[in-house]
Amino acid sequence: MARVKTQVISKKPRYNQVIKDYTADARQLVGRAGNLVRNTAVNSINQGAKSGVTYEKYNPRRTHKASAAGEPPATDTGFLVSNIFLNVDTDGLGASVESRADYSSFLEFGTSKMGARPFMQPALEENKPRIRRLAQQMVKAK
Repeated sequence: MARVKTQVISKKPRYNQVIKDYTADARQLVGRAGNLVRNTAVNSINQGAKSGVTYEKYNPRRTHKASAAGEPPATDTGFLVSNIFLNVDTDGLGASVESRADYSSFLEFGTSKMGARPFMQPALEENKPRIRRLAQQMVKAK
């Protein structure tokens, strides 16, 4: 009868280094991807074309050009833009971009009296191909 004996030689140090390298790269990718989405949302509010109604506002007195339904919201005081944040998870492997202005959801999804002026979801959709390319480049580089 033949006997077969196998011995597994641990290559744990190399394995640990590969995991550490990928994790560091993934953390960098998550931060970069989150910033892409955040910056796109902010830029759409600040620079996007607005074709809504123009009207006078008071205190302080100013003229405001609103956005039309379907366009990103028009900035007026800058409050919405200054309340868009990137939150990276404690392990660095996940992130969320959120708007903390109390009226953000009304703008993003609309109300019964106002059409939606989405700015968060379009920012994500616009950046998905670029984020995928960055992830593919990270994998190919290893």
